[in-house]
Amino acid sequence: MDVEGNEPDPRFTLANERTFLTWLSTSLALSAGGVAMAAVPRDVFVPWVRTALAVVLVLLSALAAAMAYPRWRLVQRALRRQAPIPPLALAPLFGYGIAAVAVLALVLIVLAR
Repeated sequence: MDVEGNEPDPRFTLANERTFLTWLSTSLALSAGGVAMAAVPRDVFVPWVRTALAVVLVLLSALAAAMAYPRWRLVQRALRRQAPIPPLALAPLFGYGIAAVAVLALVLIVLAR
């Protein structure tokens, strides 16, 4: 990372680091959810739907992990330059993606009963 700019308040740097670690934790949780969805017995959900949900969760997991460090770096650069924090462009994708998986899983759970 470039060191251009001023050293930001350590509290901001540490908050940025906690956010980075939270993205990694979120990635791990999404991955675990995808693996769990893939392990659901065949008679609970339609197999292709179960697989699709698992794939979406694991893809979201990979995206969260892959974007964690670049996001940390962009925010750290903005802090050093005392510039506005860049918006999180992928927030809608994560929010709507996880919501869609949750709603579809809920529908399938209700229909399976």
